[in-house]
Amino acid sequence: MLAAGQPTSTFNTVNSTTHSNDSLLSRLTHFYRLVTLSEMSSMIGKRGFHYLQKSKAANISTALIENGQNRVIDASLTLIRERAKLKGELVRALGGVTAATSLLGVPLGHNSSFLQGPAFAPPRIREAIWCGSTNATTEEGKELNDPRVLTDVGDLPVQEIRDCGVDDDRLMDVISESVKLVMGENPLRPLVLGGDHSISFPVVRAVSEKLGGPVDILHLDAHPDIYDAFEGNKYSHASSFARIMEGGYARRLLQVGIRSISSEGREQGKKYGVEQFEMRNFSRDRHILENLKLGEGVKGVYISVDVDCLDPAFAPGVSHIEPGGLSFRDVLNILHNLQADVVAADVVEFNPQRDTVDGMTAMVAAKLVRELTAKISK
Repeated sequence: MLAAGQPTSTFNTVNSTTHSNDSLLSRLTHFYRLVTLSEMSSMIGKRGFHYLQKSKAANISTALIENGQNRVIDASLTLIRERAKLKGELVRALGGVTAATSLLGVPLGHNSSFLQGPAFAPPRIREAIWCGSTNATTEEGKELNDPRVLTDVGDLPVQEIRDCGVDDDRLMDVISESVKLVMGENPLRPLVLGGDHSISFPVVRAVSEKLGGPVDILHLDAHPDIYDAFEGNKYSHASSFARIMEGGYARRLLQVGIRSISSEGREQGKKYGVEQFEMRNFSRDRHILENLKLGEGVKGVYISVDVDCLDPAFAPGVSHIEPGGLSFRDVLNILHNLQADVVAADVVEFNPQRDTVDGMTAMVAAKLVRELTAKISK
């Protein structure tokens, strides 16, 4: 309260200084956290392989290493299996639904061609979902507090598995198996939290194999991610949809929001019959994209949302900042109006290391998860 006769400018100056100091402290704390995450991220692609090389140099038998890897993988999958079983039993006991969304985190970042921060995204997304700044109701009226709408089976411990020297061929199999464990507990349907976009390949493969046939895919992204093997890596986050299409796991692939595409991306798109909707034509294509009907004649629809499909004004916390993207409402209009039986989905490429605006992109990713949950659960 101002004392009698005290000029308001003095009070405002003091108040402004206090807020300025608080803001500076907040920014410094956030910067320190980002630096720490960056240091951790630089180790991700090295730990497991260094461990394996040292073991071989010490003349430790391959059988001993493989047995250890098997135990770690079995333990990792057992936790996912038992959590999925518990959540499935709960939803079935409550009854009244035919499909319930279950979150599965796959914190993988080493297949990114630029930054590996998406490995840290799943806990940040969960934190934003339940942070209390908004209620637990989706725009279409689904209540996230109801386990018949949303459950969570936790994260696959990707880095712990890689630290045992497990290569990507086997890691992709483990990711696929974790997805199948969730799908094995009817009526659970997986909504996978990445992670970089390389996770979409093993996830879609698992969904297709579990359902017994191909799916239609709605893919929202700034990039087509369909290089044959970007920088020589067949599991690169820029090659996930090449693996999906060559494996026959999708009938139709619609890519929306594209605005960074090379000649190889267009050639690969033609090779696999991909329907690529580029942002330069969005005004022309809007009516089509906001009235999509997918999945007829196949096992269902899979939705993959790369957060960088959004213009960086809405989501700056991504590895590959590409201006000229979709607005958040554009994305929601496409999702809300989609006519489809959505059997699974993923949200990928959120990078907490670049989320410098008070967790803004985490909230954006969380909102995408909330609205996808409403689309899946019924």
